[in-house]
Amino acid sequence: MNTKLHAICDSKGRPLNLFVTAGQVSDYIGARALLSSIPNVDWLLGDRGYDADWFQGALKDKGIRACIPGRKQRKTPVKYDKRRYKRRNRIEIMFGRLKDWRRVATRYDRCPKVFLSAVALAATVIYWL
Repeated sequence: MNTKLHAICDSKGRPLNLFVTAGQVSDYIGARALLSSIPNVDWLLGDRGYDADWFQGALKDKGIRACIPGRKQRKTPVKYDKRRYKRRNRIEIMFGRLKDWRRVATRYDRCPKVFLSAVALAATVIYWL
């Protein structure tokens, strides 16, 4: 069983919202699910998997500037702030710290709800307690 974990983090790299999808599902599904829970911020950093015109338009409608590099298959390149994009390492560090918990890293739980609960518990202990 393969899963993908999508997260919204604050500027310090602490997870605010988590969402699990199947591993073969596109990142657009996770983006659509988490769109309504994005807090009122100035910038949103995301990786290439979240590069879609509808997503960037939805962020612009909310008054959020997107810092998401374009996919390699794009006909017209997308401009993004490369210096600001380097701060995305905080998100990668957050995923790495979650994977320090063996249960999360090895995905012992078969049920996605139980796996998401384990991830939420790990995030709560690591970042919020």
